[in-house]
Amino acid sequence: MKILLRWIINAVAIAVTVMVVPGISGGEANNALNIDPVSLMAVALIFGLVNALIRPVLKLLSCPLVLLTLGLFIFIINAAMLLLTSAIAQSLGLNFYVDGFIPALFGSIIISLISIVLNLFIRDED
Repeated sequence: MKILLRWIINAVAIAVTVMVVPGISGGEANNALNIDPVSLMAVALIFGLVNALIRPVLKLLSCPLVLLTLGLFIFIINAAMLLLTSAIAQSLGLNFYVDGFIPALFGSIIISLISIVLNLFIRDED
């Protein structure tokens, strides 16, 4: 159940990001408000898998940079994960586009903030 909730939270965060950040779109490349729900859920799944599988390795390898920048390098890693998600989604024929590093950076910040806020409402069932 918790995995399903996190998937939905990712989808909500990505949808808001698509609506707010210029340069990130979920429909046609030039139409940020045209969000296809099937593509959105698929992109949220890809984003979750990328963050679960690749992001920990990058965080481990970049640990010295993270320490030197007092944690700010994490934003660079998050932007890279969003760009990778976009590339994978496009290769699968899904409607999700990130037009460069700056939109990816702003998008990753917004996704992180929304995810943090929404995850506060999920109880840990240990």
